[in-house]
Formats: sequence, C-alpha cells, structure tokens
Amino acid sequence: MTNFDDFLAEVHTVAIGGHIRPDGDCVGSCLATYNYIKTWYPDIDVTVYLEPIPNIFKFMARSNEIVSDFSGDTVYDLFIAQDCGDTGRLGGAAHFFEQAKHTVCVDHHISNQSFAQDNYIFPQASSASELVYELLPKERITKEIAECIYTGMVHDTGVFQYSCTSRKTMEIAGALMECGINYPKIVDDTFYTKTYNQNRIMGLALLKSRLHLNGKCISSVITEEEMKQYDVLPKHLDGIVNQLRVTKDVEVAVFLYETGDGTFKVSTRSREVMDVSKVAVKYGGGGHIRAAGFSMTGDADAIIEQIVSDLAEQIK
Repeated sequence: MTNFDDFLAEVHTVAIGGHIRPDGDCVGSCLATYNYIKTWYPDIDVTVYLEPIPNIFKFMARSNEIVSDFSGDTVYDLFIAQDCGDTGRLGGAAHFFEQAKHTVCVDHHISNQSFAQDNYIFPQASSASELVYELLPKERITKEIAECIYTGMVHDTGVFQYSCTSRKTMEIAGALMECGINYPKIVDDTFYTKTYNQNRIMGLALLKSRLHLNGKCISSVITEEEMKQYDVLPKHLDGIVNQLRVTKDVEVAVFLYETGDGTFKVSTRSREVMDVSKVAVKYGGGGHIRAAGFSMTGDADAIIEQIVSDLAEQIK
C-alpha cells in the first residue's frame, strides 16, 4: 500500500473504525481519514464507527458525525481499520469489518498480526496518525485534516517525549504546523487541561500508589466506588499512568481501574528497559514496548502482584 487513493478509486461505500475506548490517536487518525474522503471523494458514502469519544476531541472537524450505533448490517465495499491490532479491538464495528468486500488496516501496534487483506503496519511509527499522514497526498491535507493528525501524534507521543518519537515524527509535526493549525491550543486543551475532579482522582491515585522491585516499579488502583465518589468516568483517568511513570527512579508504571464484575483495565508504561507489550500479550492485550494495556479479573492486589512478578522476570 502506498496511499489511500489506491483503494478509493472504484468504491462506493467505506467504513472506518478504530479500537474500543478511543484515545487521541484513534480518534485523530480515523477522523483524518474520514475528513479526507468527505472532502476529496464526495461521491463515496463513508461512515466512521467509534465508541463515544472524550469531549476534548470533539473540536475536530466532523466529530459530530461519528456513529456509535453498531446495529446495522451494511456490507461495505471497503473497511479501513486504524490504530487497532485485531478485530476484537474493533468492538461493535467488528461485524462490518468481517462482512466488508475489502479490508485495510493502518496500525503501529507491535502485536498486530496483519489481520486485514491489505496492511500498513509499522510498529516503529509514533502513531497511527503518523502513518495516515504518509498515506495522504500532501497537497490535499487541509487544515482540518492536519488538526486531526497532529492531535493523534501528540497523544501517542506524550507531546513528543516518548521513545517512539523520531526525526520523521518531528518533520511531519512541522509540516502540519505549516497548515495553519493552532498547535499550542491543541496540546493544552487535549493533553494538559484537566477538570477539578480529574485532578482530585489523580491525586488519590498518587496517594494510593506503591513501589515494587526496589523502587523500579510503581502501581496504583482506582475502584468503581472511588470513581463514583469523585464523579469521574474511565475516560477521565487518562494521564494517571503517565504521571506515575515520571516518578524519579521508576522504570515502569502499572495503573488499574475497575470496570465492573471484578474486572480491571490495566495500563502500563515504561521508560527504557521494560517491554510492557510482552506482559500485555500474555493477558490477551497488546500495545507497544513502552505503552500497553489489557484487562484482568480478580482481586486488584493479586493482579498487581502477578504483573510485578512478570516484570521481575524481565529484570532477571
């Protein structure tokens, strides 16, 4: 695959989908592709399927057109899966992917097994949004498309500080800035700004944190009851695991939050040594060497103990 135009020339219907619980890169990459098709291929009937997105991303063009109802039975000419490692991660949109006449996947997860008919998989890329940029004709990248791509790159690089950030990443970011986007506002409004309750729940997570492996690992957990007490939803917990990770001398951070029925969503981040994707894959999840996630059921303390044990093996 060299560009999206190769697959759009003779299709009439297109669906775009990303992973469950969409984050900045997922929303940004999907909306960038959606806006590209809507702008340059007006005759194509295109739909973007995502679970409800966080409010901070609703500034992006046509975000109000995202469809979160997956009950239809349309057979699309083309389904484009982005920032998604397997069909299971597509959630309710998976059946559209499975029924589509042709499928394409654009992703940067190291755990991706090239599950589409055509795949553009580069684990070394900073984000799916960076890959979308590579697949678009540069002269057709509008300000609106640039905002989507830039937002996705910002969120999967931690504002260009994670190890996945490359020279190419920075060059692309520079090119997007030249499209006239308000890049300081995008960073401040979508990455740094938190509500009062978000700051309170982060403070609680930090207070409850514990050190393991002689200070190399830090963990914390937030329960359903605590989320109710602080009036926050899972989407409001973004940023906690990264704040844990920046603790001095810590190599890896593990953050859990309860999702119901004794199940916890686990987010992991590492600095330079640990490959957290190996732990994620072990428990049916996925991600990257420095950032990965998965779900586990059971007692929170027992879950953390097991994860710490897995991480200890890497130290050995």
